[in-house]
Amino acid sequence: MQVAKSLATNALLIDEFLAKEIKAGNITPNIFTKEKKKVLLHGHCHQKALSSVEHSAWVCGLPENYVVEVIPSGCCGMAGSFGYEAEHYEVSMKIGELVLFPAIRKALQVTDLQQLVIAAPGTSCRHQILDGTGRKALHPVEVLWEALG
Repeated sequence: MQVAKSLATNALLIDEFLAKEIKAGNITPNIFTKEKKKVLLHGHCHQKALSSVEHSAWVCGLPENYVVEVIPSGCCGMAGSFGYEAEHYEVSMKIGELVLFPAIRKALQVTDLQQLVIAAPGTSCRHQILDGTGRKALHPVEVLWEALG
């Protein structure tokens, strides 16, 4: 039981791990680009249930001139494999149209597209965003990777 408790304290989402490393000073903003970017972030339902979108937002905002806006959305509509199934596709897309898709479309209209990054930690969320808006979303780790100087 003690081993399980010890292991549990070190079982983290990658965003949580990176946030801990940033707080410890092991990852610093000076290694990243100075370019200005707006990161529009959609949190994954699993992540919201286990932890928080806060870690992803903090990680995506590490580069000095990256400003993160968390989309106040619930589920993207994909719900794992739910939205891949033909009989659920319409419902899946309707859920995406509640908040997520309109928020991305609005950002596409008012933001310089070279400076806009769509981020989503969930694989299914990234597929849903592409299908519903035509925009590719990046995992927060990809956001940092692309920001490396």
